[in-house]
Amino acid sequence: MTRSIQSLCALLVLAATPAAAGEISCWFENGVVVVGAEVMGVPGDYILDTATPHTQLADSQAQAAGFAETALAGEVRLAGVVAKDRPVAVTVLDARTGALPTPIAGVIGADVLRNFVVDVSFAPCRVALRSAGQAPRLQAQAILSLGWMADRPVVRAAVADGPHALAGAFAPATGGDTAVRLSDAVASAPGAAKPRELYPYGVLFPRLRALSFAGVLSEDVPAGLLKAEAPGLTGEIGAPLLSHYRLRFDFPAGRLVLAPGD
Repeated sequence: MTRSIQSLCALLVLAATPAAAGEISCWFENGVVVVGAEVMGVPGDYILDTATPHTQLADSQAQAAGFAETALAGEVRLAGVVAKDRPVAVTVLDARTGALPTPIAGVIGADVLRNFVVDVSFAPCRVALRSAGQAPRLQAQAILSLGWMADRPVVRAAVADGPHALAGAFAPATGGDTAVRLSDAVASAPGAAKPRELYPYGVLFPRLRALSFAGVLSEDVPAGLLKAEAPGLTGEIGAPLLSHYRLRFDFPAGRLVLAPGD
C-alpha cells in the first residue's frame, strides 16, 4: 500500500470515527512533515509547514480537479478539523517535493493552523489539532514566546559563524528541509560554486559554527539560505532540528512548547 493510499485511508477513518477527530498519523522524511489532508476537495499527501504563510495546492493537482484559477477559496480538512473559506494558492511545487517518494498535493500553511493548539511528534509521527484549553498537559523542556511576522510564527534564536553573531526572529518550520536557514539579507556564502543550491531543496548545506535555540547551543549545524521575502525575518529553524523535541504550537496563547523527544 503506498503512502498516498494510506493517507486517503486515514482521512476516511477519521471521517467515520468522530472519536479520532483532532489527531492523525504523519511521516517525517527528507526533513519535512507530511500528513494526509484534503484541500478544495482534493485528498492527498500534504507537507505540513508552520513557516509557510498560506496554504497551497500543487498546480498539477488543481488542474486534475478542474481548477483553472491560481487563487482559490474553500475548505481545508486536516485531522478531523474543517477550516472553511480558506484562501488557497495554486502554485508549482516541483522543486519542493522532488526529493519526496510520493506525489505531494500541496502545503498546509500557518493560516489554517494559527487558530489551534498544534502538537507535532516525530517518532512516531503524529499531528494533533485542538481548540484552546483542550490540549492535555505536556511536560515542557522549554517554553518560547511565539510572535508573528509576515504571517509566519517566529521565535528568538541566535547564530554565529565565528567572528560574527546575530540574534533575531526565526520561523520554526515543520516543513523546513535543513536545521537552519538564514535570510540572504543578513547572510551569504561567498565562493559557493552553485549558489542556487544553497536555497531550499538544494543540495548544498554549508556548516554554521553555532546556533543558540531554546537555551541549547548546537555547533557545526547544517545550514542554508532563504530569499529575503519577509523584512525583519532572520531565518528559519527547520524540522531536522525541531525533530529533537515534541512540539506544541500553542498559537492562541502565543507560545511554542518544547518537550523531550519520544
